[in-house]
Amino acid sequence: MQRCLTLTVARHSRFLRSQAVCLRSQQSAAMSALLISQPQYAWLKELGLSEDNHGVYNGTWGGSGEVVTSYCPANNEPIARVRQATMAEYEETVQKSREAWKLWADIPAPKRGEIVRQIGDALRKKIKVLGSLVALEMGKIYVEGVGEVQEYVDVCDYAVGLSRMIGGPILPSERPGHALIEQWNPVGLVGVITAFNFPVAVYGWNNAIALICGNVCLWKGAPTTPLTSVAVTKIVAEVLEQNNLPGAICSMTCGGADIGTAMAKDERVDLVSFTGSTHVGKMVAMMVQERFGRQLLELGGNNAIIVFEDADLNLVVPSAVFASVGTAGQRCTTTRRLVMDRPGNYVEPTIITGLAHDAPIVHTETFVPILYVLKFKTEEEAFAWNNEVKQGLSSSIFTKDMGRVFRWLGPKGSDCGIVNVNIPTSGAEIGGAFGGEKHTGGGRESGSDSWKQYMRRSTCTINYSKDLPLAQGIKFE
Repeated sequence: MQRCLTLTVARHSRFLRSQAVCLRSQQSAAMSALLISQPQYAWLKELGLSEDNHGVYNGTWGGSGEVVTSYCPANNEPIARVRQATMAEYEETVQKSREAWKLWADIPAPKRGEIVRQIGDALRKKIKVLGSLVALEMGKIYVEGVGEVQEYVDVCDYAVGLSRMIGGPILPSERPGHALIEQWNPVGLVGVITAFNFPVAVYGWNNAIALICGNVCLWKGAPTTPLTSVAVTKIVAEVLEQNNLPGAICSMTCGGADIGTAMAKDERVDLVSFTGSTHVGKMVAMMVQERFGRQLLELGGNNAIIVFEDADLNLVVPSAVFASVGTAGQRCTTTRRLVMDRPGNYVEPTIITGLAHDAPIVHTETFVPILYVLKFKTEEEAFAWNNEVKQGLSSSIFTKDMGRVFRWLGPKGSDCGIVNVNIPTSGAEIGGAFGGEKHTGGGRESGSDSWKQYMRRSTCTINYSKDLPLAQGIKFE
């Protein structure tokens, strides 16, 4: 009996050892299968990436949460791994960010602009390799990946100039010996939650403008593009380190819905900038509003191109193709409806097969975009069709009629935040404020006066006289 038991234990031990060896072999094979380990992808290491990457940055790198693997959507191959943040690490990062703000807010705005200028220059040096990572991890073509990094660079340049221009008006006071001025101050900590389809540019829009306004940033990128978040943060962190500034000025916590929910509910996060679906954006808005926090929402679009009879088809055709299939249709500004004054009745939707960005994770095939081609009868009807959807992001008409152009731009024209003439619905410049109305969320990022989203306004009255006159001529006697 004893001998049988000994033999059984010995066999069991050998089985466990063989299983362990097998498991190690499988893990080794999995590690060697990572794209970053293959010679043709050695350029990924130029961005400071490795097989296993920290997903938390607050002045130091860390991450002890769930390990996620980033996949290339083009071939379902694993690229590398990132260890996400735990809730304890999120808490630590928020605390460090708030401490860093105390220093950053006291730095003069033009000096903050100099740091942003250096961030832009650092991105320029890595623009091709970072653009390649965006293409590899997100799935857009290389030129779009590079173009996305270029947006961040351009916004940095814009923000540098803005850092010497932000100011409030001096208003005429109705009371003698009084001055009336507007003072703009930073809100504090800006939480930036970005989507997979623009894993660099959207953070860049928020980051560059928020920084020169005197805010610090906490970034949570999309869970399916964590390597891009890590790579961008490494570039920014190096600039801060070279200037002896706290890294928590631009902190990062990779994670899922738990981290995003914590940011939305956290009263220490003074502004939550969320880019994503209308469905999730509504939930974020309710959580932020419940605590009377600030929110900046960039949500979905259902965008139309309207083609009138006098349109230049040499402009229409490439515009419609680019706006429909650019970024595989995974833009918020993608054209979903083509409204035309052409013979024929309603046309069945044209379906273009596309690969889902997260196909290796959800194992589903999607069709993007679905382009509806419709025929209108009158200008009024065409404008009404543009406006009838719940979203109000981007819109375009193609025409040579100048009267129609200004009607389109006027109060009875497009109700969208982006209103175009003879150009596609996609491809906005950074100089104008980007965002939309209705279910698109109402937020504005990038150019124009979008900097006001990241600041709080105080109306200040200064009495430099020896009297105390009241406004509206009121006298207490």
